[in-house]
Amino acid sequence: MTALEPEPTLLKTLGGHTYVDPAYFAVEQEKIFEEMWFCAIRSDDIPEMGNFRTVQIGRESVLISRNRKGGIRAFFNVCRHRGALVCTEASGTVKRNFQCPYHAWTYDLDGKLIAAPNLINMPDVDRTEFGLRAVHVREWLGYVWVCIADDPPSFEDSVQGDVRERLGTIGKIDSYDTGKLALGRRITYDVKANWKLIVENFMECYHCATIHPELTEVLPEFADGLAAQTYVGHGAEFGEEILGFTVDGSAGFEALGGVEEDQDRRYYAITIRPTVFVNLVPDHVIIHRMFPMAVDRTVVECDWLYAPGVVADPANAETMNRSVELFHRVNQQDFDACERCQPAMSSRMYSDGGVLVPSEHHIREFHEWAASRM
Repeated sequence: MTALEPEPTLLKTLGGHTYVDPAYFAVEQEKIFEEMWFCAIRSDDIPEMGNFRTVQIGRESVLISRNRKGGIRAFFNVCRHRGALVCTEASGTVKRNFQCPYHAWTYDLDGKLIAAPNLINMPDVDRTEFGLRAVHVREWLGYVWVCIADDPPSFEDSVQGDVRERLGTIGKIDSYDTGKLALGRRITYDVKANWKLIVENFMECYHCATIHPELTEVLPEFADGLAAQTYVGHGAEFGEEILGFTVDGSAGFEALGGVEEDQDRRYYAITIRPTVFVNLVPDHVIIHRMFPMAVDRTVVECDWLYAPGVVADPANAETMNRSVELFHRVNQQDFDACERCQPAMSSRMYSDGGVLVPSEHHIREFHEWAASRM
């Protein structure tokens, strides 16, 4: 194409094999999920000493716990003796230590090897060297982010960089004070679709008028098919008759304390690569965390976060239900669409991929980024 020729209206997507080939997915696990910061759990999921959760990150099981001093630690969930999983449950609590159920090698809450059968007769065993292998940890937005790479990328440049690129400044998300919000509801979705289909769906609104009647009623501009992330700092405005971000447009709760006037009555959608969506509205925050489990299966954990006083008051239950129901329906509609796409990714008709219209330009950028990681 010469400099005088305009860019074509329709742009190519990734090829279908990138959504269905297990070998391709294995490389994504290695080059994307295992090298980048991954939003694993909410900090409040492990509020007390000895609480733990295990999460799947790429091909690895990671154990996240709170130690005696109240700090959060993360480790590969692999015994240093013979490689058995130390914790086989998704969550739980231990009193003082973790003990491998195979040969009883025992580790304290900071990962140090403290006991094993006949260990006293093996004085050359370095209890720190043969402790659980630690994983890099950061806390932000009230969540625990981990990176299992030996040399993690800059958190400020990668994770927070995505937010700055979307909102223009970190201050725009800080004003929601997400780390101090309380969990009002969590719904887990087991989606039979490749993780990229879910990201692509979230990034565009070309489909909104077709499958999201409730959402387009609350956010009328979405019916025009423009992306939820049209330009830096863009927030979709509530409809004139809409009182709150609820399934019927009825009033929600008071705006969060730090929300600025120009953020009121607006919805902001943010993609933090590779697997996090942040949704900001005046009175609550919705965060999706994706866990790609297989080339055609993705578990999505979705949290609705509100001011602590809102969650604590039983009188707010009905309003909260209307609030949660709006995006729960959006999630169901989106994930149904992704599951309809997944079987066709292996069709000969999609071997070279599909096409993108101009309003889906963010998907083209996502595809270029994903391909560059490979």
